[in-house]
Amino acid sequence: MAKQLDKIYNPRDVEARLYKEWEEKGYFHAEVDEKKKAFSIVMPPPNVTGQLHLGHALDCTLQDVLTRTKRMQGYSALWLPGTDHAGIATQIKVEAALREEEGLTRHDLGRDKFLERVWDWKNKFGNRIVEQQKKMGASCDWERSRFTMDDICAKAVREVFVRLYEKGLIYQGNRIINWCPNCTTALSDAEVEYSEMDGKFWHIKYPVKDSDEYVVIATTRPETMMGDTAVAVHPEDERYTHLVGKTLILPIMNREIPVIADEYVEREFGTGCVKITPCHDPNDFEVGKRHNLEEILVIDEHGCINENGGKYNGLDRYEARKQLVADLEKEGYLLEIRDHKHNVGQCYRCNTVVEPLTSKQWFVKMGPLAEEALRVVNDGTVKFVPDRFSKIYTNWMENVHDWCISRQLWWGHRIPAFYCEECGHVNVSREDPTECAKCGSKKLRQEEDVLDTWFSSALWPFSTLGWPEKTPELDYFYPTSVMVTGYDIIFFWVARMIFSGMEHLKLEPFKTVFIHGIVRDALGRKMSKSLNNGVDPLEVIEEYGADALRFTLITGNSPGNDTRFIPERVEANRNFANKIWNASRFVMMNLSIDECVLPEEKELALEDKWILSKYNTLVSEITDNIDKYELGIAAQKLQEFIRDNYCDWYIELVKPRLSDDADEKSKKSAQQVLCYVLSNTLKLLHPFMPFITEEIWQTLPHEGESIMISKWPEYSDALNFKTEEENIETLMQAIRGIRNRRAEMNVPPSRKAQLIVVPDNDKAKAVFELGRAFFIKLASASEVIMADGVEDTSKMVSVVSESAKLFVPMNELIDTEAEIARLKKEREKCEKDFNMINGKLSNAGFVAKAPANVVVAEREKLEKVKALLANIDESIAKLKA
Repeated sequence: MAKQLDKIYNPRDVEARLYKEWEEKGYFHAEVDEKKKAFSIVMPPPNVTGQLHLGHALDCTLQDVLTRTKRMQGYSALWLPGTDHAGIATQIKVEAALREEEGLTRHDLGRDKFLERVWDWKNKFGNRIVEQQKKMGASCDWERSRFTMDDICAKAVREVFVRLYEKGLIYQGNRIINWCPNCTTALSDAEVEYSEMDGKFWHIKYPVKDSDEYVVIATTRPETMMGDTAVAVHPEDERYTHLVGKTLILPIMNREIPVIADEYVEREFGTGCVKITPCHDPNDFEVGKRHNLEEILVIDEHGCINENGGKYNGLDRYEARKQLVADLEKEGYLLEIRDHKHNVGQCYRCNTVVEPLTSKQWFVKMGPLAEEALRVVNDGTVKFVPDRFSKIYTNWMENVHDWCISRQLWWGHRIPAFYCEECGHVNVSREDPTECAKCGSKKLRQEEDVLDTWFSSALWPFSTLGWPEKTPELDYFYPTSVMVTGYDIIFFWVARMIFSGMEHLKLEPFKTVFIHGIVRDALGRKMSKSLNNGVDPLEVIEEYGADALRFTLITGNSPGNDTRFIPERVEANRNFANKIWNASRFVMMNLSIDECVLPEEKELALEDKWILSKYNTLVSEITDNIDKYELGIAAQKLQEFIRDNYCDWYIELVKPRLSDDADEKSKKSAQQVLCYVLSNTLKLLHPFMPFITEEIWQTLPHEGESIMISKWPEYSDALNFKTEEENIETLMQAIRGIRNRRAEMNVPPSRKAQLIVVPDNDKAKAVFELGRAFFIKLASASEVIMADGVEDTSKMVSVVSESAKLFVPMNELIDTEAEIARLKKEREKCEKDFNMINGKLSNAGFVAKAPANVVVAEREKLEKVKALLANIDESIAKLKA
């Protein structure tokens, strides 16, 4: 006798207990096992500052589905977790706490003491998101968890920096970078997000020296003009060729600047004259290099005007703009102001408008690294799912700029460059040097800056496996199988992992990049604090359980596309879980077997072969869908099979065989098939809904300790019963037709009625003969009569199926007068619909202006309503006859 399930499924009583058991028994741990194929995923490491949001929940669920499936398929499946030190985000958080709680800045503490505080914070709060991931059911190998600043990852970061420096691929340069005045650090191009903003075009005249002439420039950032060192015109612009080589007077600053000719200038744009500010615009910087222009920096690290800005020194950049524009107008230099929409770069972290400025920073030379990273995507070594994202990737890589990797922070991997204070030599080595390699001086000072957080994240697929050491794990699990990530960090992260893997291991970091979209709210809006539309996954789990949340996120998902989170769907999926639970309880209450095996084929009834054949097809399709990363389709098919085929049909079809007075052989085979299909379908569902499937499976007759390490079901030719499957589908279609007809007539299931079946041919007759019991059980038939025809159908309710006509005597079903009244009411509604659609189509203006497909659709609607009216009239006439 099988164990029994509680009457009601309560996820709170189940999930924490099961997760603890799985973890304690080591089911999540993966070992190097040459007898097994390797499958590996490295988790995109969430920030230590992070708290679980729906994006994490989706990411986590997708990876867990893949890992649990492969584990059950016999792979040594490693899902390697970890967290990211998140340089800017973490430092800002700790600085804020320091300021609010103690009234101190990091500078008051000094670097070492401040970093102690950050490590304390990380140790206290950094594991919070890990515990939250566990509530989602994440089957990660927590024993192998990594942190981007742990000793293993730090060794890899140092090795990569030294290698690239020795090859000349890391260099220091005074170049234009993106600067965030709020975070007070440099940003890479990928860390700048652009959005359209309302701005102004200020038209300013620059006088020609010793002349009444002037040129007009138009700028969106007048506060940078204090750093102008030239005005450029196109060399073939006849309006200005006579001015090339002459000198202008920079308004307000009264400094002399030259007019230069450069093909960078677009003659047709604006006035054709462009102010050149080498320190505050990337294009101007390049023009400045070509013409050997002076570089004057006028905005400092806090977004304020510096000493080069004359009387505006110390003012915030926007206040300086305001005062400067007023002064230009007062002195007659401002000609006009026009409204202008333009794309403005903002810090991805804090949304502050980024200031382009020149600064001495560390860079990675991207040209040589991009070549291999492009090749492996172009030749299919690395595949994107969906493929359209490979085009976005290649476009970015083909136009990539050198990567600014230095950050003006204290929290992070400190750049391993040591400056000799005697000779100025820069020492870069794998170990901290004690003396200068060039002059032997012991007076060395380490670079203050740290590396961009993404520098260490780029090494994640191999640093986590022990590289640069040649570990067994690296040899076995690398390249990893798949990278699951959102489309929003293709440039931040995916591209950098690919070129890092190709450069340092000469192997791609993963075979497939499985891209998912972001989770939006029910209205399709991005979730944000300002809209107050965020959803806390932990609250959803508390109310509905992790399985319901996971299934909701998966069923709404298709590769690369955004998904909408609709709370009602979570409730519906909780109800789906309850349906599985209740069906399983019914099965267990009717089980007397103690082994979950199928009977011999000769013992199988028609409905057994049908459900087994449907299940067999499901196994093949689910396996195929998961292999193709169509997880949403797989989940939907599972739901339809369990809900429709197993619960609503098969259980109902076999109930008579489970009764006390049923034939013992038939009863046993029904139990065996019920148990076999349920047990194995739970295995297919397990990666999606791990908790409820484990809890039910443990109470069924089974072999092995846990469903999560049981064998994944496989397609079998022996379970392919196509004829029987078609036969049951024929009977189901007829039963549905009768049920629908009775429902239309408001006939309760308790009202039994004679059923006359007129099969189309002998084959159909044989099938309907097999289904006699089903019609009595499921179609409320009092008896089933097989006939060659029905002489008088006027008093009959008819249903037409693909292979038979079915008749039920009217007087056994309904009150004739009441039915005529109902039909008349329905006719009135149809008539209104007919008049409305006909009116539209009679309107020449509608037919002429509406799209052709709309007109066609309306005509089709009209024909359907006409047909319905005719049917209603026919039904009324028959009832009155």
